[in-house]
Amino acid sequence: MTVMKQSNKLIIYILMLVITLLWGYAWVLMKDALTYMGPFTFSAFRFGTGAVTLLLVVWILRIGFPPRQYWKHLVVIGFLQTTVVFTLVMYALEFVDAGQSSVLLYSMPMWSSLLAVQFLGEKITPAKLTGLIVGIIGLFTIVGWDMWIGQSFEVIFGQLLIIIAAIAWAISNIYYRRHVSGLSQLQVSAMQMFFGSIGITLAALITEWGEPIVFNAASIYYVLFTGVLASALAFTAWFFIISKIDMVTATISTLLVPIFGLTFSSILLGEQMTIGVLTGSALIISGIVIATISKKG
Repeated sequence: MTVMKQSNKLIIYILMLVITLLWGYAWVLMKDALTYMGPFTFSAFRFGTGAVTLLLVVWILRIGFPPRQYWKHLVVIGFLQTTVVFTLVMYALEFVDAGQSSVLLYSMPMWSSLLAVQFLGEKITPAKLTGLIVGIIGLFTIVGWDMWIGQSFEVIFGQLLIIIAAIAWAISNIYYRRHVSGLSQLQVSAMQMFFGSIGITLAALITEWGEPIVFNAASIYYVLFTGVLASALAFTAWFFIISKIDMVTATISTLLVPIFGLTFSSILLGEQMTIGVLTGSALIISGIVIATISKKG
């Protein structure tokens, strides 16, 4: 039994590492994709591709659609996690660096942890609370404690939009646990992404109709990678993770995403890796270690 539990934990940790790497790299592609098409158009292609991929998998595996009584909940999750989060984030990326954007979005664990205590009755152990605080301090160290000083209105506006997106993602995590955690993760991911992509497509049609779209090897790669791997695969794995372990542990692991995002942004986009970034990254890793090695997980 102990061996089985250890094996399950290892699978979850591997999944956490895989999805944080995918999401970290996706930030670079999301930023660069804006040179080929509008932010909402890219998101519509991305999540439309992800939804089609997952619906095909559901059909091939003959999993079937979830019962109708769950559909309203899946619409809510799709609206919060896909439509709201990624319309706000993609729009904000026009003003905010990819690395900094990823840092702000992954304030999500803080909001999720607070909501989990209030609505799921979870308890935060001293070790997890310490790890969360250390990780959040690391995030602000990366962004810079003076992030709103001397910034243009557009940049500050973009930063605030991403924080709102982080709160929307946190709410969707709690909503998932309360209403649909008993469903197949593939069903949830496919249906929420389908409903969410409808909202993004409407936003693209309303705001970006007639704007140029460039299809070439790079832009198609961006859509396929972010749609199939960073969306369809990663969000299915994410729903699996948050259905198996407590919300605090699951969400703290996502603090790795900004580290990977900043690293890939530095290598591929030439964004600067400062002492603050390195110090903040060390704090985030320390926070994750503190939170996950607690014996009372």
